[in-house]
Amino acid sequence: MYANTALQERAGALGQTTPQGYYNIERMLTAVVGKQGQVKACGTCIEARGLDRLGLIEGIEVSTISQLAQWVMDSDKVLTF
Repeated sequence: MYANTALQERAGALGQTTPQGYYNIERMLTAVVGKQGQVKACGTCIEARGLDRLGLIEGIEVSTISQLAQWVMDSDKVLTF
């Protein structure tokens, strides 16, 4: 995840109080990580927005755009949203 999406990766950052079953980025990312999925955040994007790496949802890794490009090239499928 990169750009302003990095803001949404902080645990509770959006203060969303959506009912179960509705879109909630924290719940969705936590579910992906819980099922051994990989979620990576752009370190440059986090720093540019003054975010603390410790505030990320547990299991999200800080990465780089170069690592993202390699990750995409190595993947059979890529999910974007």
